[in-house]
Amino acid sequence: MDDSTVTVKSGRPDKWLLLIHQIPPKPDYFRVKVRRRLQRIGAVALKNSVYVLPSRSETLEDFHWLLREIVAEGGEATVCEAAFVEGISRNDLEGMFRAERDRDYAEVAVAAQALAAKDDTEIETDLGRLRRRVEEIMEIDYFSASGRRATEQALTTIESRLHAPAGRPGSRARRIEAMTGRTWVTRRDVFVDRIASAWLIRRFIDPKARFKFVGSKTYQPKPGEVRFDMFEAEYTHEGDRCTFETLLERAGLRDRALTAIAEIVHDIDCKDEKFGREEAAGVAALVRGIARGNPDDGARLERGASAFDDLYASLQ
Repeated sequence: MDDSTVTVKSGRPDKWLLLIHQIPPKPDYFRVKVRRRLQRIGAVALKNSVYVLPSRSETLEDFHWLLREIVAEGGEATVCEAAFVEGISRNDLEGMFRAERDRDYAEVAVAAQALAAKDDTEIETDLGRLRRRVEEIMEIDYFSASGRRATEQALTTIESRLHAPAGRPGSRARRIEAMTGRTWVTRRDVFVDRIASAWLIRRFIDPKARFKFVGSKTYQPKPGEVRFDMFEAEYTHEGDRCTFETLLERAGLRDRALTAIAEIVHDIDCKDEKFGREEAAGVAALVRGIARGNPDDGARLERGASAFDDLYASLQ
């Protein structure tokens, strides 16, 4: 082998993938882009231009796409599979991967400590972001770094504090009970916030909830009716929160997947990219398809409920 190739020494038939690459000096941003991509896929540097991953179908695909980008920008890249290399053992390599992930987990743990000092009303959004970061690290934690347990415990402690019943025992149940047995009124031509809110109401607040669609923004509710996502409604946008977020807060629902859905709905409905949820574009496209294919509002709620059921399951 030439000096650009490193081999892994092991008594077992373990396989490793090596990316050997050379990046052109210009443009400067591309070198930074490649380095960040390598970090995101969890690759470890053996030399300046040689990175390693355990040999799996998904890691091979990661290296394959990165190779194509490097070559497209005028660089050179090779991916090879190695069974052994002089000078480094399997334990050494696994230790390098664990050390990288332990650093990642430690960053989250430090952020969690800072978060724990905040008031409960301020931390739920940041907690969701830290949870997503841990999930990203876990996807590239190929050899079970020891820092994961302490970091997850730190986040679980915060979650337990958030999930504790507010006020007297049973207060959350009383909140939800006060929201049941109603007809929920909203504007016609429902879209993402109203579709998602109706799903939340029927799935987590009142399975027997009834819905009514009206044309007037200033509709006055009749006895037994409650309005949502409309002018001066009982449940609507509050501050920078969308209606879904308002319902979640007022019902006292504490659920990581529901919080994630609230962030997605907010980003689509408020168009401010507050949470930067990567799922927002896909969910928005799906809801647009539901709206275009179903002029009837009741049908939109039915189709939307199936979509949000699946989204909820994927985020749990």
